[in-house]
Amino acid sequence: MTDEKIEERITRLAFDGDALRFREFVAKLKAGLPEGTGVALRGSVVTNKRWEDGEPFDADGRGSSDIDVTLIGAKVMEFWNEDAYYIPAMHTKPLCDEDPAVAPALNPLRQELQKLAERPVNFQATANFILFTRDVLFDEPYYTVIEPEKSS
Repeated sequence: MTDEKIEERITRLAFDGDALRFREFVAKLKAGLPEGTGVALRGSVVTNKRWEDGEPFDADGRGSSDIDVTLIGAKVMEFWNEDAYYIPAMHTKPLCDEDPAVAPALNPLRQELQKLAERPVNFQATANFILFTRDVLFDEPYYTVIEPEKSS
């Protein structure tokens, strides 16, 4: 699929086809995160297929599926508690309603985005390498909405 088609799918699935709401969602992410942080969307909002059972996005009713937001960059990973990593300094546990204390300073932004999207939003921070590896090795595609700053 082209980037345009993927963005249309995300807008249709997660934002009821409202492109303005999707743009506002991305703008709030950009404004609320450290400079240089990349943002990618993953999961069923990109593929329209839930990982656990293959059902389509929102198969259990409007707002039943979440938006998985992956934050890319070392600066944003500093927001996670030091015991909140799957891979130290490379891949965090998710910041979600079930575990809002893993990165408490980012939780207000996440909650604001949930209100805008009218559905659960989860944050996870990762190194670009891990994101790429998950895509290639585990067939977990993603869609980049904000390019990460290139490291020198």
